[in-house]
Amino acid sequence: MPKIVLFGATGYTGRLTAQALTARGASPVLAGRNGAALAKFGAELGGCETAVADVTDPASVRALLGRGDVLVTTVGPFLRHGGPALAAAIAAGAHYLDSTGEGPFIRTVFEHDEQARATGAGLLTAFGFDYVPGNLAAGLALREAPAAVRAEIGYFMKSPGTSGGTRASMAGMLFEPGFALRSGQVVTERTGARVRSFDVAGQSLTGASIPGSEHLALTRSHPHLREVDVFLGLPSLAAQGLRAGSRLTSVVAQVPVLKRGLDEALARIVKGSTGGPDAEARRRTRTWVVAEAQDAAGKTLATVTLKGGDPYDFTAAILAWAADTALGGGLLGSGALGPVDAFGLDALHTAARDAGWSSHPGFSISPKTT
Repeated sequence: MPKIVLFGATGYTGRLTAQALTARGASPVLAGRNGAALAKFGAELGGCETAVADVTDPASVRALLGRGDVLVTTVGPFLRHGGPALAAAIAAGAHYLDSTGEGPFIRTVFEHDEQARATGAGLLTAFGFDYVPGNLAAGLALREAPAAVRAEIGYFMKSPGTSGGTRASMAGMLFEPGFALRSGQVVTERTGARVRSFDVAGQSLTGASIPGSEHLALTRSHPHLREVDVFLGLPSLAAQGLRAGSRLTSVVAQVPVLKRGLDEALARIVKGSTGGPDAEARRRTRTWVVAEAQDAAGKTLATVTLKGGDPYDFTAAILAWAADTALGGGLLGSGALGPVDAFGLDALHTAARDAGWSSHPGFSISPKTT
């Protein structure tokens, strides 16, 4: 019988996801490196089955899966550790979900589209705060303005905490290339190459461009799109600093020996498994996503603003919903999928609201007709 396997179950995001899955009535197999920790956590959750697997032994990851299973992996940084789980899911014909926010790894997952289609696997990468809300907001804006050919999406957070895994992922991307959608094609572009402001809950907030899944996913449902930009909210000086700093890191990235040495040094300094914000800290966090659908001249035709809570809580909840839905046969296709084409816009919208994204007053659609 097909099952949900949660790989990285005892990590910070993994534990939250396991709790969200069991709260839905699912019985995931908890997988990871430490058998004793898995057994203890499984008992806390009411007796979940456990399995030991390690990315350094790809065969152990492959052994977790059978055809029709659903693999949820939170084992990061994904550029360093994500490959074995992705390969295992494709080989087994199992559906795959991950919690990455690492643009280069997202691009790698989409490059496996044909392989996944051949085995019937559905690949859903970056299925969390990075980058489900932006895909949803953009999908809603584009439905309101079907003639739009550009989408610009901004992510903003107030009082955010970060886990060790998030910090390690950010460090791992420092010398990696970014990308964007230009003239209908995904092209390499420096992270921070663009800076702009968004109207967020009555405030003008600045964002710097980053690589996201929207560049790769939105054209699946909206093939007429020619340009997509995703922005991460930062203080204005920090956004300008990222733009300037990315010029330097792009130069470093062209020297393989230097890049490798700096990547290895960062990996030693920034450890992944160091926990994250507690429940009280997560309750204080507020998040917003703004999406604008524009015409070729840059005129805004529709704007959507979504408001939510903590990114980690949302990631756990939406991963649990997606895994449960996929297990029940709810995926609308195979291969590399975006959130909208995987489940449909209305189902995704409902799931996001159930996961804490308010529909009023935090959710609004504002068509621009003049």
